[in-house]
Formats: sequence, C-alpha cells, structure tokens
Amino acid sequence: MTCFVYVLGSSGEGGARTYVGWTTDLDRRLAAHNAGTGARSTRGRAWILLYAEAYQSRGEAMSREWHLKRDRKFRKMLSEGA
Repeated sequence: MTCFVYVLGSSGEGGARTYVGWTTDLDRRLAAHNAGTGARSTRGRAWILLYAEAYQSRGEAMSREWHLKRDRKFRKMLSEGA
C-alpha cells in the first residue's frame, strides 16, 4: 500500500497557512479538506496541494509527517512559492 505525506497551502483571513498530513488517497483527502470534512483546523479555507512524497509503509509516512510538521522553514518556503 502506498502512503503519501502532503503539505497543503491556503491564503485568506489571517494570512497564509500550511497543513501537513498523510493519506493513502491524495485526491480524496484534498477533496475532504476542501469540503470541510477533513481535519478541524482546515475547515473554512480553500486548500491547494503544495507538496507530496510517496512511501511504502504507513510508519514511514507518519514519521516523515512528524518531521515536516516541525520544519517551519520548509513549509514557509513552500507557501511563499505558491
């Protein structure tokens, strides 16, 4: 099973934001975030996919997600380039 780690970006009231998560289906997960049924912190904003990586296991994806959530410099660079 392929797992993906992704970074979403959104700009709106309160400035630009990023969100990091993992999934097995990128298209479905992005649609869920934009429909307001994703994570609570993503509701009420329009999100675009800024970055994604593929992994062979859930454990690898979750580990990489943990690291990306703490890498604010990388996330800021992604959101400024969008």
